[in-house]
Amino acid sequence: MDVITGTVERFLYKNDENSFGVFVVNLGKDQMVVVRGHAPALQPGSSAEIHGSWVMHPKFGKQFEATSVSVSLPKSTIGLKKYLSSGIIKGIGKVYAEKLVDFFGSEVLDIIEHHPEKLTKVPGVGPKRIEQITKGWVEQKEIATVMIFLQEKGASSAYAAKIYKQYGSSAIAIMTENPYRIAQEVWGIGFKTADAIAQNLGFSQESIKRIKAGILFTISQETGNGHLYIELDHLKKEASELLELALPTIKESLSTALHELYQEKKIALLTHEDKHYITLPQYYWTEKNVAQKITNLLNYSFKTFDTKDVYALLQTKKEYEVELNELQQEGILRALDNRVSVVTGGPGTGKTTLVKKLLSILDEKKISYKLAAPTGRAAKRITESTGKYALTLHRLLEFNPQTGFVHNEQNALKVDMLIIDEASMIDIFLANAVLKALPMTAHILFLGDIDQLPSVGAGNFLYDLIVSKKIPTTRLNYIFRQAENSLITYNAHRINRGEFPESKVPQTIQDYFFIREEQPENIHIHLKKIFQTILPKWHITPEQSIVLSPMNRGSAGTQTLNEILQNLLNPDPVTATLQKTFYTFKTGDRVMQIKNNYDKHVFNGDIGTIATISTEDKTLTVTYAEKDVTYDFLETDELILAYAISIHKSQGSEFDAVIIPIFTQHFTLLQKNLIYTAVTRAKKICIIIGQVKALAMAIKNTKSSARNTFLSTYLTTDLQCR
Repeated sequence: MDVITGTVERFLYKNDENSFGVFVVNLGKDQMVVVRGHAPALQPGSSAEIHGSWVMHPKFGKQFEATSVSVSLPKSTIGLKKYLSSGIIKGIGKVYAEKLVDFFGSEVLDIIEHHPEKLTKVPGVGPKRIEQITKGWVEQKEIATVMIFLQEKGASSAYAAKIYKQYGSSAIAIMTENPYRIAQEVWGIGFKTADAIAQNLGFSQESIKRIKAGILFTISQETGNGHLYIELDHLKKEASELLELALPTIKESLSTALHELYQEKKIALLTHEDKHYITLPQYYWTEKNVAQKITNLLNYSFKTFDTKDVYALLQTKKEYEVELNELQQEGILRALDNRVSVVTGGPGTGKTTLVKKLLSILDEKKISYKLAAPTGRAAKRITESTGKYALTLHRLLEFNPQTGFVHNEQNALKVDMLIIDEASMIDIFLANAVLKALPMTAHILFLGDIDQLPSVGAGNFLYDLIVSKKIPTTRLNYIFRQAENSLITYNAHRINRGEFPESKVPQTIQDYFFIREEQPENIHIHLKKIFQTILPKWHITPEQSIVLSPMNRGSAGTQTLNEILQNLLNPDPVTATLQKTFYTFKTGDRVMQIKNNYDKHVFNGDIGTIATISTEDKTLTVTYAEKDVTYDFLETDELILAYAISIHKSQGSEFDAVIIPIFTQHFTLLQKNLIYTAVTRAKKICIIIGQVKALAMAIKNTKSSARNTFLSTYLTTDLQCR
C-alpha cells in the first residue's frame, strides 16, 4: 500500500451519486498526479492523504488508485480559493472566494465559522449573503459528518445529503436506531441502500426490523407497478427474494413480522374469492372512500338541472356548431341526468364536439361549471379546443404545502358541473381528492380513452368505473370523416382493433410513416435525418416533437436516446453543466419532473426547459409553461432529460411530431394499448422506426397487465378489509 499527500487541484470527473471521482492532486513543486477513487468530502483546494496503489491505465497512463482518502481543510491561500470556489458553500462562488481570501487570508474559514459578522468588511457582502454563507457553512459541516459516517457504512454522498435533508442533525441517531426508515421516508432511496447501511451497522439478516421493512418495501414496489393490493403468497415470495432469504427458513419470521405490522396498523388484510390480499390502510381507505362518495352522489335525490328542454337544445344547431350524432347526444343527456357519468372514445370520435355542445347548453342555462385535466398540457389542450379556460386538477383543488388541498369535504368547490378530460390518467389518490372536494349538489363528467394505458400512478380508476357498470357510460365509436382522413387516426383505430397499420391509404393525408430498421444501434442515423431534414419540411421544430420509447434501458431506450438527442439538439451548453449518473444537464435541455412536488407546484410528467445552472448557489432553474421553478442540486434527481420519454409518461400530452422506436428488445413491454397510446399522441406526423416483427408482436398482444384494485367491487358489494 502506497501513501501520497497533496492538494486537490481540480476534478476531471465527479459522480455526486456514488462519490466516485477522478481528480488531479498536486504533490508539491508542481508534481501532478491523477487519482481515481471514492472521496465523499473532497473538494478542490482540500489537503488529502491518500492510501492506494499505482496503476497503469491503458489510455491515460500512470494513475493512483485510491482505497481510502483522509481530508483536511486547506491552509494556503491558493488552496482556500480553490476550496471556496468549488461551490461547497452556498453564497460563495469564484468571485466571492477571491474577495474573502484576499481580505482575510488563511483566517477566512475561522472568520466564517466564529465571526461571520466581520464578513461585512468585504465590499459587496451584506447581511443576506452573510446569512446564506453561515447557513451553508453549518450545513456542509453537518453533511460532511453524516457523509463520512454513511460512507463508512456503504452509502453514497448523494444519499447522505438526502438523508441529512430529511432528518437534519438527527440523521446519525435515526440511522443507528433504524436505518430501514429511509427506504420508506426518503424519496429515491430503496431497500437495498438502507439494507447495506443496516448490515454495516450490525443488523442481523433475520432481524424483525429488516423483515418488516422488506414487507413494506415490497408493497410499495407493487404500488409503483399500479397495484393497490398484493396477494399474500406473492408478497411472501417477493419479500423473501428481496431479503435474499429462503422462504422456508423465514416462514415463521415472516408471519411474526406480518402480525406485528397488522397490530401496528401498518398493513390491512382483504379476503376476496378465497384469496388473501395485503395492502396499506391508506390504500384501502382511499378506494373505499371513492366508492362511497360515488355511490352517495348517484343516490342523491336533489335535482340540479331541469332537463326537460335539454333535448330541444340538443336539436338546435348554431351556425358554428357541428351536428351531434345519437351517441354524443346520449352522453350529454347522461351527464345532465346523473351526478356521475363517463364518456369514453378514441381519436376522431367526437369527444371535443360533445364537450363544446355541453358547455354551450350550460352557458345558455347559466349553470356554473369548471373544466380540468390531470396535466398542464392536457388542460391547455382543452382550452385551445373549447375556447374555455381549463385548470390542472392540482390547481383546481389549490394545494397548500402545509395543510394539503384547500378544497376538501370542509371546503367544497363552488360548481354545479365539473368536467374532467384525460380521466384515464387519474390515479386513485387524485380521484379521491377530487371527489372529496365535490359538493353533493354537483355533477361530474369523466372523459377519457379507456383503450389507452392506465394511469402512471396506482389504481385503475376510469377502467374500474366502467367495468362496475354502476356508472352511466357512453362509448363513442363512430369516427368522423374529417378525422378519418388522417392516417394517424385511421391507423390508431386499426391498432386498437388488432390490425397492422398501413402506410398508404387512398384519400388520406400521409401523416404516418414506418421506417424499417432491424438494428436498434442504427437509430441515431434515422433521428438525425428526421430532425434535420424531415421535420423542417413539415415546419415542425424540435420543441414541438418528442421521441416515445416503450422502455428506459437498452440501445433504443430513453436513457440512450436522450444522450443521442441531447448531442444532436443541444450540443453546446451556454453556461455551467451538472453531472448526473446517467446524463449531464445543460442549459437549454428539455427535462421532465418525475415526482409530485407539492411545495414547488410541479407534478409527475410536467415538461420544462433548463434556464440556468448556478454552481455558486447550487441551484438549477427550469422554465415550465406558466412559471420558473428553482431546484437545489440535491433535488435534481426529481428531473430527467425529456427529449425522449417513456410512452407511459406521455399520457395526456400531444406533440406535433411523435417518433416511436419499436424493437424486439422491448418485448417485455410490447402491448397493443402501449402502441395505441403512443400513436394517439401525434397531432401532425407520426413516425415509427423499427422492426415489423416487433410492431406485430405488440399489436397481437392484447393482454394488458391487470392491476390489483377493488374499486369496481366496492361499488357493487360491501366487501371490507380487516
